[in-house]
Parts: sequence; C-alpha cells; structure tokens
Amino acid sequence: MKQKADIGLIGLAVMGENLVLNMESHGSTVAVFNRTVDKVDQFIGGRGKGKSFVGTRSIEELVAVLKAPRKIMMMVKAGRPVDEFIETLIPHLQKGDIIIDGGNSHFQDTIRRTKYLESKGLFFIGTGVSGGEEGALKGPSIMPGGSNAAWPNVKPIFQSIAAKVEDGTPCCDWVGEDGAGHFVKMVHNGIEYGDMQLICEAYQIMRELLHMNADEMYEVFARWNAGILHSYLVEITRDILEYKENGAPIVDKILDTAGQKGTGKWTSESSLDLGVPLTLISEAVFARCLSALKDERVAAAKVLSGPKPTFTGDRTAFLNDLEMALYASKIVSYAQGFTLMRSAAAEFHWKLNYGGVALLWRGGCIIRSAFLGKIKDAFDKNPDLPNLLLDPFFKEKIETSQGAWRRVIAAAVSNGVWIPAFSTALSYFDGYRNERLPANLLQAQRDYFGAHQYERVDQPRGKFFHTNWTGHGGDTASTAYIV
Repeated sequence: MKQKADIGLIGLAVMGENLVLNMESHGSTVAVFNRTVDKVDQFIGGRGKGKSFVGTRSIEELVAVLKAPRKIMMMVKAGRPVDEFIETLIPHLQKGDIIIDGGNSHFQDTIRRTKYLESKGLFFIGTGVSGGEEGALKGPSIMPGGSNAAWPNVKPIFQSIAAKVEDGTPCCDWVGEDGAGHFVKMVHNGIEYGDMQLICEAYQIMRELLHMNADEMYEVFARWNAGILHSYLVEITRDILEYKENGAPIVDKILDTAGQKGTGKWTSESSLDLGVPLTLISEAVFARCLSALKDERVAAAKVLSGPKPTFTGDRTAFLNDLEMALYASKIVSYAQGFTLMRSAAAEFHWKLNYGGVALLWRGGCIIRSAFLGKIKDAFDKNPDLPNLLLDPFFKEKIETSQGAWRRVIAAAVSNGVWIPAFSTALSYFDGYRNERLPANLLQAQRDYFGAHQYERVDQPRGKFFHTNWTGHGGDTASTAYIV
C-alpha cells in the first residue's frame, strides 16, 4: 500500500512541479496527479526521483492516498478547468476536505466556488501564488483566502514553503473570506503591470531622449537597484540590459509587442466596477494593447510625425531626476492599488490587513522591494489610512520628488517620447491634491442634455437640483446616480 500523503497537487506544469518540490523539501509528503498521466511518470522518475512523492494515475487514487482532512491543490488553467476538476473531485471527498485553487482565477469565481463547496460540507481556498518558477521552488509569496475554517489545516505547509523576510516572518498569511486572496493577487499583478511599464518608460527615455546604449543603461539600473528603487524588477532589468548574444545586447533584438494573461485587465475592470481611479495600472494595460498594434504603428510612423528627441542638458542631473520621477510614479501606482483593495473590502465585507498585505509582498513575489516595508509601516501606524499619498513618509517623498518628476515629464512630452504611465501618475497626483476640479461644469452639461441633476456648493450634500437651461424643458429630472 502506498504511503499516505500530507497534501495532493493536480497540475504538474512549471508552477505545480516547482511548488511540490518546495513542499517536499520542507518535510511534506506530496501526492501528484496530472491529466496527462505520462507527466506523472516523468516527474517521479526525474526531478522527483528518490523523494517523498506519491505518483497517482487517477483522481480516485489521488484522493485515496491523502491523510484526512484531505488537502488537494490545483495548479491548472483558470476558468472551466478549475470547475471541471472540482466536479470530478466532489464525489470522492468527505465532509471537511479542502480543495485549493492556486492559479490566477478571477476573484468572483472564487467567491462562487467557496459558497458552492461550503454548501456541500467541503472547504475551498483560493490562493494567489507569486514569484514565478524560481519563487515556486525557493519561496513564493502566497495569498490565501476562502473558507476560514480551512486555514489551520494548510497554514503549516504554506508558511513553511513561503518566502521569508529578514526576521523570518513568512510572506504568507490568511488574507480574508471567499475571494479576498485572489483579489489581492489580482491587484499584485496589476501593480506589477504598472511597475513594469514605468521601468520600460524610463528605459525609453534613456534610449530615445538621452541616446544611451544598453551598457550605459545597465550602469544606471545597477545604481538604482542599490538605492531607493531596489527591487526585483529593477534588478532583472539591470541583468537583461547586460545580457548579450554574439556580443550584442539581446534586448535590442526582441520585438516590441507585449503579451498579457488578463490579470491586469481584471484589475482595471474591477476599478471601474468600484469607481476607483486606477489610472496608472489601466494605462499600463492599454500600453500593452498599443504595443500589439505593431504593423499599424510601423505604417503610421511613415505618415505621422513629431519632434525629433534632442537633449542638450546635464545628463547626470537628468538621470537623477529620472530616478526620482520613477520613484514618485511608483508611489502613485501603489497608492491606487491599495485604494482599490480598500474599496473592494468595503464592497465584499472583507477584513483586509493592508500592512499585512504589504508584508506578503516583501519577498518571493514579482513586485518585491524594500519600498514595501515603508507601506507596511504606513498602515501599521494608521490602519484606516485612506490613501498612501497622505502618509507622512510618502507625502514627503512626493513633495521632494515633484520638481524632478515634472522636469522629466516635460522633457519627454516636448520631445515626443511616449510615457503614458509617468504622465498619468502625475495627472492623478495633481487631481487628488486639487480641492476643486472642473466636474461642476461636467455636471451642468449632464443636466443640460439629460436632466441628470447636480449638487450645489451652497446646499447640503445629497440634495439634488435641476435647471431648465433652455426655458423649453419641463421640471422632470432623471434619477440622480453617483458611482
């Protein structure tokens, strides 16, 4: 008879295979199953050879070799495959068993699945796992949510395999009810989109405006990674710029069209649903969409013209400005992301610990950086902080960066260098700090053509008015609607 396993895993692709190796190296016996069963044999005879793995060739066999309560983690494609495996598993499980979805599922699906499985006496965990192949093997950031009662059963395994910060605290803790874990992972990925786009725009400014080559840019990113911008993404950008093929930088040989798997789009869609101005991450999503129009852009470049980028100033001083502009824009990106999580928590009745979320992202994940420690400090000091821009530390950093931030954006725009994320970050900051925006005129326009009503500065909030602007309309007004 096969030995009993502590946890089972379905899906031996890159992330699944590395996760189970991580689990086994931390003392767990893991049962593995893959829809293409030959993959199980290959793994057991290859990377898993001689280790505490139990290879299984059917769902029935997988369930049978697990200790109670059974814990089965799926690392499969989001959407229908998750639901199909859930339905396949249910007849073989008993009350109190736990199904875990470790893929990038949409949080609304996780809310639905949690409710569905709990109605059958089972538990469900939807968990974000970030860090890519290396993180899965050596220590990812793990963001679990779902059935609260299931957490004690998986906590020892998850926290043992997670990345650790300097004091040994694992980058894994319970996030919240039903879809909270997958929502936080979605926002993580959205911020990742923003960070990557900002870095790419800094690269574009160096390349197009300052006419720097890859070696020169490597030196800049190496210096930045030793300072306030120290992060995994800046670090790998440094390494990418250094990498050569036949003596030439490989980055210059890569086609400028970007792909995406959907989590950035989901983040933007959620911000629209919740009425949160997630401008930077949305702009990063649109930037990838624009990059995909390669053939159109090549044709357009032949007929549309703009200024020829020319720089005549002090390059060293400008690069210092660029560092501060990137830092300030990054603050805005995270401020928007945490504001989105706060709005979602209110909408879905989650009790999110925002300092705790920042800690989860300190290690293992793609957006890990020293910067996140300051975010944790901000929410530890004020758990009800409405926006990171209002925290004293980030307020001071934005204020001291403003001159550099504006100089960089002005230089890029006047020279025709494409910087959608940098410019929208500054625009959001200027809008957020502005006591009066022109929405009064917008409301007047809406009331003029559609009788949508407006509020007045000389009347209490929540009281609405309509004006018969032309003298020809009646007194009937539309129902007021506010996002």
